[in-house]
Amino acid sequence: MIRWRKGEVVEIRREWDGAVELQVSLSGQQVRALAYPALVGRPQPGDTVLLNTTALAMGLGTGGYAMVVAVPDRLPPDPEGPGHLVKARYTPMQATVLGADEQDSPHHEVLREADSVEGMPVVVADLHSALAPILCGLYDRYGGRPALKVAYVMLDGGALPAWFSMSCARLREAGWLAGVVTVGQAFGGDVETVTTHTGLLAARHVLGADVAIVTQGPGNLGTGTRWGFSGVSAGEAVNAAAVLSGRPVAALRVSEGDARERHVGVSHHSLTAYGRVALARAAVAVPELPGAFGARVSAQAAALGERHELVGVPVDGLREALAASPVRLSTMGRGLDEDLAYFLTSAAAGRLAATLTAAEGGS
Repeated sequence: MIRWRKGEVVEIRREWDGAVELQVSLSGQQVRALAYPALVGRPQPGDTVLLNTTALAMGLGTGGYAMVVAVPDRLPPDPEGPGHLVKARYTPMQATVLGADEQDSPHHEVLREADSVEGMPVVVADLHSALAPILCGLYDRYGGRPALKVAYVMLDGGALPAWFSMSCARLREAGWLAGVVTVGQAFGGDVETVTTHTGLLAARHVLGADVAIVTQGPGNLGTGTRWGFSGVSAGEAVNAAAVLSGRPVAALRVSEGDARERHVGVSHHSLTAYGRVALARAAVAVPELPGAFGARVSAQAAALGERHELVGVPVDGLREALAASPVRLSTMGRGLDEDLAYFLTSAAAGRLAATLTAAEGGS
C-alpha cells in the first residue's frame, strides 16, 4: 500500500506558501520530493528524509512526487495553540488544526447560528484546474482586476493539503483570492471547516466573500464508471449552496482535446453530478462555442435543462482574459491552446457569476 524509502536532501528546488520542493538522492538517482513544513518541519540539504514514494512510482500526473513523511534526525517542535479538529484522522499523518466552526475558534459565535450565505453566487466545478479560468472569466468584467472578494472552498476529493496547490498560493499573492477554505479531510487553508456547508458559511461570514468557487483539490479520481469518480461531489456542492440560500452556478467540464470519448464535449462527470446528484436548481453556464463542436456541447447540455436553468454565455474576449491569467493554465497536462474549449467553458461560468454579482449591485 505504501512504498517506504530513505533519501538524502541534495538541494531545495523552489518553494511556495506551505510547501517546499526538494531534490533528493534516492538509491543512486535523484528525484523530486515535496515537504510540508507545517507537518514535518523544514528539510535542509544533507538531511536524511523518510519518504513515501507511492505516487512517484505510479507516475501520477498531479502528484508525481516522493512525499516527505519525516525528517527523523531533526523533528519539528510540538504544535502550540488551540484546535482539536483532526484531519487525515486515524492515519499516520493525522494532524490537528483549529476549525473555524469549533468552540475554541474566534469565529465560532459567528458560525454557530449562521444559516445563510445571503444569495452569494457559488460557482461549482469538477476539477481544481477550473479555479483559475473561472477567476479569469469573473474578473474579465472588471478589466482583469480583482474587484470582488472571492473565496476558494476546497473539497477533499483530490489533494488533501491546500499547500500542494501552487496555483492557490500564486492567486492569493496576486490578490485574486481572498482566501482558501478547506473542508472535510482537506486541510491547510486559511480557514479550516468540517463540512462543505460550514465551508461556504465561513467563506461568506469569515472571509467576507462576494463569490465562492467550489472544486476538489488538485488531482481527480476516476474509474471510467458512471458513479466511481470523486467529482460526484460537485452535485453535492450545488445542494449545499442552495440549502444555504446561495446562487449555485454549475461549470461544465468540457473538452475537445481529451482522448477519452466519455470526456469529449460535455464530460459524463458533469452529466452525472449535475443531472443526477444535484437535486437543487442551478444556473448551468453553457458556453456559446463555435462550429460543430459548440453544437455538440449545447446538445449534450440540453439534458440538464429538465432540472436546471441553462444559460448561454458568449465566449468572445475570454481567450484574451485567459491568456492574462496570473498562473499557468493546465488541465490533465494540456495547456490553453491544447484544450481551449475546457478553459473557455470554465471562464464562461465565471462570466455568468459576474452577471449575478452585478445584478445584486456589485461594482
